[in-house]
Parts: sequence; C-alpha cells; structure tokens
Amino acid sequence: MSLINSEFPLPLRLAEAIANPLFPRIDTALRSGRHISADDFEQHSMLMEFHGELEIFYSRYQVELIKAPEGFFYLRPRPSADIGTTVLSELDMLVGKVLCYLFLSPDRLASEGVFTMGELQEEVLSLADEKQLLRMVNSRSGGTDLDKKKLLEKIRTAMRRLKRLGMVTSLGNSDKFRVNETVFRFAADVRSDEDPRVVQLRMIQEGEAIFHDDEMPSSDSLFDDIEGDLDEEQLELEVEDDLQP
Repeated sequence: MSLINSEFPLPLRLAEAIANPLFPRIDTALRSGRHISADDFEQHSMLMEFHGELEIFYSRYQVELIKAPEGFFYLRPRPSADIGTTVLSELDMLVGKVLCYLFLSPDRLASEGVFTMGELQEEVLSLADEKQLLRMVNSRSGGTDLDKKKLLEKIRTAMRRLKRLGMVTSLGNSDKFRVNETVFRFAADVRSDEDPRVVQLRMIQEGEAIFHDDEMPSSDSLFDDIEGDLDEEQLELEVEDDLQP
C-alpha cells in the first residue's frame, strides 16, 4: 500500500521552489538559525520570489518563515515546532544589541560599515554596566583582571555565534567585520517615532537586552566547538529558565 497521499498534490509553485538548486542550501541555513539578507543575493532573491509558497511549506513543521521589515528572512519556531531550537545566552543578546547600536551609528557611514573587534569590546564596556557584564561571565565575579580578560574572550565567543547566525560578516583574516542589517532582530522596540539609537542605548543600559523571540532554530554545529566550558552551558540554561513564562 502506498504511503503517499495523492489526493493533495504539491502546488506547482511550491514544487518549483523545492526543486530549485538553491533550496537545499537555503533550507539548511534557515533551520540552523541563520538570517538571510539581501547580501546573500541569490538566496534572498529566491526567498522573495517564493515567500508565500515557502511560508506554507514551513508551517507544516510548526515554524514561521518571517520576512522582517528590513527585508531579511529567518525562521521562528512555534512552541510545537518539529525542529530543534536554542536560546542565546544573555551576553550573546547584549552583544547583538550593541551591534545594532553600531549599525545605527553615524560612525558606520564614515567607516563604510566596518568595525574592529577592539571597537566592539570598547563599546560593550562603555555602554553596559560593568558589574552586569562581569555577572554574565561569573556570578561570583570579584572584578579581577582575570574576570575582565574572560569577559573579553566571551565577547569574542558571542561574536562567533552571531556570525553563524548571519549578523556580521568577517573581513579576511583580520579582526575587522561588517555589521549586517539582520542585527535588527535585536531591535524590535526601536521601531517607533523616537530616535532609534536613543532607544537602543536605553535598552542596553537598562539591561533590556532580551531577544524578542526567545527561541530560534538550531543545528548541532551552531554551538559546537565554540566554547565547551560548563560555566557557559550553565549560563545558557539559567537564561532559558528566566525567559519561561
């Protein structure tokens, strides 16, 4: 007996989308949590063309294919999603907020959108409360030089994670990177009549660096081999617990 239900044939446009040679790469990227912007020209163009059809496709997995107001695409799992999900750590989200602040900065135009890791670290340290930052690294932090060194290492780790999500693009083998428009995933509250940079700064300083969609798709490779210490794992579990209703 055939297991294929032929009473509901695949719509032609959806069949076209799935048959497209780009689809496997796009599907893998989206399921791993990556955000696809206009910088990924071919993949973005395909998502623009078949957005409606692929919305229906992913809804069968209890996942929403979202097109953000800024034009980039990502998957947002529902509570009953059939794909794996993960939650970013508190520091990951704070670094994402600071990257969004840099994206909104006049300095981005002057530097053609290119920043260095040193500049990012300086911004994080100057914009956020130092005690809050050190607590993210070690809840029993005494503010020692070792704690501060570990904080800088954790910021680098957060950047590697955000790079895998498509938030930044590394430039060569240097510490330079370009901030992508996908960092607006961390800025849902700045879409108002108020100066967006002022709102973003307030959210950073008041500790409101919470990802609006608590969960995102994940793949086994997203967090693999980035950092294996148990302190980070415990931190992620604590943040996940805090986000539960």
